[in-house]
Amino acid sequence: MLNKEYPLHDMNLVFDMIENAIAKGGTHDKTAEEMNLLMHLYAGLPAEAVEQGMMFIHGRACEIPATSDIIPLHVRLMNLLEYLEKVEYLAEIPKTMSNEEITKRSDILKSLDDHEKVFGTPLLGYQFSSTDNTPKEVKEGEEKESDRLLLMNSQAAVFACEDIYKTALFYENKLGFKASHLDDEAMPHIRLSRDNIAIVLVKGEGAITKPAREFGIKYDMYVYCSEPFLLHNEIAGNGIKIIEDLPDAKEAQKQNTNRQFVFEDTDGRHICVSQYLENN
Repeated sequence: MLNKEYPLHDMNLVFDMIENAIAKGGTHDKTAEEMNLLMHLYAGLPAEAVEQGMMFIHGRACEIPATSDIIPLHVRLMNLLEYLEKVEYLAEIPKTMSNEEITKRSDILKSLDDHEKVFGTPLLGYQFSSTDNTPKEVKEGEEKESDRLLLMNSQAAVFACEDIYKTALFYENKLGFKASHLDDEAMPHIRLSRDNIAIVLVKGEGAITKPAREFGIKYDMYVYCSEPFLLHNEIAGNGIKIIEDLPDAKEAQKQNTNRQFVFEDTDGRHICVSQYLENN
């Protein structure tokens, strides 16, 4: 279900709106590819077929014959438009929120993955090619090409702790991390994971276990977060010590740093949570 007003019969204006929304940032890195694939496919259709897409946008999909071969194209267009409306909604962060609003924003944020998972996948036998910025025909059974091999896939911060079990329990119970206890490797450790964040806890003694600020470094770790307000509420609600509070959106515009807050973990480390902005 779309909430914005769209042109009645001009698909070019719809794609102008899509391009402007993507230019604001905060979208998946394949969103522009998805737009280009849809735009090129619509450009090759007769006017009657393009008008079917406009009917989808304006809630008249039931008037389109179910036998139409290009319905998947219209569905992908709706998926992109709904996704961009959600991203635009999340970008506007009010100064205060009710519990209902917090829950709504959390649900919307979780739903973005469902929209993003189709970005870059084949459609009507075509797939976007990043080499020449055009769709390329994909033969049945053909594997999706990758532009390059990624030799480094992920990373994890390493925290040396006097008591790794106490630290692990803090991150599990207070911050929602999942702990994997691995003692069958060359370096026995506990791996903590939540969302796209991983932390490795190892046994240590002395200065190596001290917070980084004792050595002139302000934070022990940065965490980039799309919705810092939601995470701030969760952390504060769990009784975790907040060192630097989250400024409201208007106040943050006057600062030369991202909108962020800092909390302290059970070992005294200061973790900075900074708002993720695509154009950083």
